[in-house]
Amino acid sequence: MTKIAILGYGVVGSGVAEVLHNSAAMIEARRGIALSVKSILDIRRFPGDPFEHCFVSSFDDIENDLSVRVVVETIGGTGAAYDFTKRALKSGKHVVTSNKELVAEHGPELLELAREKQVNYLFEAAVGGGTPLIYPLAQCLSANRISSVCGILNGTCNYILTRMRDNGFTFDEALLEAQKSGYAEGDPSDDILGHDTARKISILASLVIGRQIFPKHVQTMGINRVTPEHLREAADNGYAIKLIGRVTICESSPPVIYAEPHLLKRGHPLFAVDGVFNAVLITGDVVGDVLFYGKGAGKEPTASAVVSDIVACMRANDPLGGLAWYEIPVRLAQPDSIHSAPHHTFTDGTTLRVM
Repeated sequence: MTKIAILGYGVVGSGVAEVLHNSAAMIEARRGIALSVKSILDIRRFPGDPFEHCFVSSFDDIENDLSVRVVVETIGGTGAAYDFTKRALKSGKHVVTSNKELVAEHGPELLELAREKQVNYLFEAAVGGGTPLIYPLAQCLSANRISSVCGILNGTCNYILTRMRDNGFTFDEALLEAQKSGYAEGDPSDDILGHDTARKISILASLVIGRQIFPKHVQTMGINRVTPEHLREAADNGYAIKLIGRVTICESSPPVIYAEPHLLKRGHPLFAVDGVFNAVLITGDVVGDVLFYGKGAGKEPTASAVVSDIVACMRANDPLGGLAWYEIPVRLAQPDSIHSAPHHTFTDGTTLRVM
């Protein structure tokens, strides 16, 4: 029996506990692995919760528990999550996370520590939520030189833009509805200002380039300045407006990496991706274009990705196949060259890139 500890019992952490409980028999039958939740660390208490008996008050209880093989980190941020992750890896435990901020800022260090201790640090849920991206990039597309990764990586922004276009909502009206529907946080800044997308594309860029790309290296613009008029004008000209994270790579010039609203031409593979759905288009020299589509966030989809990583930890010594990032960033294209790409200028003077 593989014992699991969960750090943080919010939306994702509680979802992981539920999926592990509900799917345990199926996972054991399919994969030959028995999984169960041993400990949950959270500063809150949840009287009457089905997992109430699992709660512990200190990370020491998890760190020193030799029966715990895998630690699931769903705290978020780079404070306690960073400290607990390092301690878990140093104690010889696998760590699985949905924490995109921690992976974007400290991924190489934590991957190296995991290798040193001969354990795994996996983060499928940190980028695509329930949509597999990390493992396909690391393994399934390993025979390819990747020239481009571009995608809709934030379901909150995609939902807001869809409601503005289809219902004529203002940005504020669509944001309020997203918050009421549970698709946006009380403080939506990370989403609507593009920071969440920048973190995710920096992780994907690091994987395909093989060098550390920090979010601060990503040219970033949010959707907070997009108006219903922009969406109508775009539609009249055969375009949709989407927040896109993109990295393009060629041998003769530095990589171009950005997270910005984009005009997508009708017929583009991402044109019709609406609502809370995410989609990522990856281009390889052998396979050509490959499209990944699915729900990028939410309790169940994200928990699904976390549990798949837990199973991977138990099935292989190195599920990411020797994937390595380095500390020195590559030379990136300058903003002036980034903005020299095709663009469209709206009647109010706003300019957006065109794909």
